Amino acid sequence: MSTSKSLDLLRSSLRRTSKIKLTEIVFWAVAFATPFIFPSHNMMISEIAITALFALSLDLVLGYTGIVSLGHAAFFGFGVYSAALFAKFFIADPLVGLLVCGVLAGILGWICSFTILRGSDLTRLMVTLGVALILLELANQMDWLTGGSDGLQGVLIGPVLGLFEFDLTGQTAALYSISVALVLFLFVRKLVNSPWGFTLRVIRDNRLRAMAIGVPVSKILISVYTLAACIAGVAGGVLAQTTGFASLDVFAFDRSADLMLMLVIGGVGWLYGGIAGAIIFKILQSELSAVTPQYWMFWIGLLLIILVHVGRDRIKGWFKPLGLFSGGVSSAVKEEGSGS
Repeated sequence: MSTSKSLDLLRSSLRRTSKIKLTEIVFWAVAFATPFIFPSHNMMISEIAITALFALSLDLVLGYTGIVSLGHAAFFGFGVYSAALFAKFFIADPLVGLLVCGVLAGILGWICSFTILRGSDLTRLMVTLGVALILLELANQMDWLTGGSDGLQGVLIGPVLGLFEFDLTGQTAALYSISVALVLFLFVRKLVNSPWGFTLRVIRDNRLRAMAIGVPVSKILISVYTLAACIAGVAGGVLAQTTGFASLDVFAFDRSADLMLMLVIGGVGWLYGGIAGAIIFKILQSELSAVTPQYWMFWIGLLLIILVHVGRDRIKGWFKPLGLFSGGVSSAVKEEGSGS
């Protein structure tokens, strides 16, 4: 296949995969309807939306770039405390707070990104985990600012757009969380279905070959890691704003490990994987912990075993007609190339 024809196939594949599908519109419409359909579960709906956004940030570096991280909670927790402290001591406007915590988390991600350019996956695991542990200890020791083990309390958040107050029903919180998740999802969706996103896949599949053909691998890895940290920080900011509280558990290893489980359940390398994993994990956690509080993780483990034996690809194939399980640009190019 000639170079020009390959480029034409790539352009057509990018255009096709970037189009919003009807099933996606229906999915998000249902998401916005859930706070009205299940008003008693608004806080859980808000938590699912926040967790889905958090999982989306990890999928960007793990599924699309191949960077393994067990300390992604560092950026999430940094966003939580940034938003809470900003609202308490400066401006209570939630949108301004989101912008601030996203920028600060992005700066932290940019600093940490230089540590992932060298070494093996095991080295990156240790480094990312170490950053989260350092921030956890700092937040614990700086109790004069963060509240330490008691958490940061007395955080008051202003109304969204000056109109919608965060009330006890949690409806504003749920709609706000879903809205932020949708905006950032559409942004990331546009990126991964662009030439930049295709380059991420090239680096993930063969970093040495990407370097050989002149791809600026280091710069792209730094940019994607910074972006993922920014999104994780925004997710943390939404959590702080919708709960009015920040505690040390946002930096805990369990949060990063649960996030990895969600991506294992939902699948990496397609944006709805993190969303599906977050929905399944949070619902199972809520329902199973109510039935078997001490053994609910047993059922999560059983689900993982079933996924391994049945095969996620087979399960995704059952739902492929919905259009949410697009194989991405790379597979689309292969399909068009084989069909031409």
